[in-house]
Amino acid sequence: MRILIVKLSSIGDVVHALPAAAFLRRAMPEAHISWVVERSAGAILKNSTVIDQLIEIDTRSWRKQIFSRRTMFEARASLDDLRQVGPDKNGNSLVDVALDLQGLIKSGIIARASGAKRRIGFYSSELREKASCVFLTEQVDTSEFTHVIEKNLALARAIVEETGSAAIGGRYEFPIKLSTDEEGFAATAAGELEQPFAILNPGGGWPTKLWPAERFGQLADLLLEKHGLQSIVTYGPGEEGLANKVVAASEARAARPLASTIKEFVALTRHARLFVGADTGPLHLAAATGTPIVGIYGPTSPERNGPFDHRDISVGLDLWCRSNCHQRSCWHWECTDIPVSLIAKAVSTRLAEADKRETE
Repeated sequence: MRILIVKLSSIGDVVHALPAAAFLRRAMPEAHISWVVERSAGAILKNSTVIDQLIEIDTRSWRKQIFSRRTMFEARASLDDLRQVGPDKNGNSLVDVALDLQGLIKSGIIARASGAKRRIGFYSSELREKASCVFLTEQVDTSEFTHVIEKNLALARAIVEETGSAAIGGRYEFPIKLSTDEEGFAATAAGELEQPFAILNPGGGWPTKLWPAERFGQLADLLLEKHGLQSIVTYGPGEEGLANKVVAASEARAARPLASTIKEFVALTRHARLFVGADTGPLHLAAATGTPIVGIYGPTSPERNGPFDHRDISVGLDLWCRSNCHQRSCWHWECTDIPVSLIAKAVSTRLAEADKRETE
């Protein structure tokens, strides 16, 4: 069976879809699994052991220069890649089924363009863009599940159960392949500190997710004073200034900034005692590696998007406007006005749980 997964972005969303791909590989080892992803989020999938073909597209760039020669060339090349797992020269579909885990009109178009006769997605009430249902041939009810990982797995199970393959359960798997260089980068960064460390990630993608940089700096001082942890402040493209603000706010000089690629970051989390950050890609990558987490949640739901280890802690304020918010901009900012004391308390609790497990 040839399966096409359509999950385009963002990094966190792609991470949440990996267990579904791993489930399909375990249950159907002979299947050919392809994945269409935005280039900006594709690095985490490269060389994954559960994916046979990775197709990277760049719709954001295409929209900026929609009529340019470069856009036309790249779009044509991407369609050719799709057709290699889609209709052959005789018009026969080589894709048996496409899983639309994104729920957008553009992801529905891509699933349809693959030539797959079966295109499986969520119920309309669960779709991010409800009009995308016109591209689906089958819809799966995932309303009984809260976390997005389980919703994605429900779509994968729709394939496995109908083929008669054994449904294989167990822990979530995140098959992220790291190189020797990436692991070496993390080992070097950890070794330079010569003591245990926490990762602080002040970025958030959306302005409404950002906890103040000054409070991250204060938290770094508390981590050093109370727990003996130095802090590495990680950041992505365009976030260097934000990371430097965190470092400058640490009166005890308890933090240092560190730029990394996505996979270098994954390798680094495996050395960290703790991760603290908002609902964004780095948090979900840290969850994938089992790093203890304190998540800072403003406009998004930790029940749906939070770390899935029951020992991890998500901190957010119980506000009148918070339910189903998901606003990228807002006229008020109470949801991220979380005192340092609340985060520090959560950190102490989470570290105590980690220490308890290590002694068991």
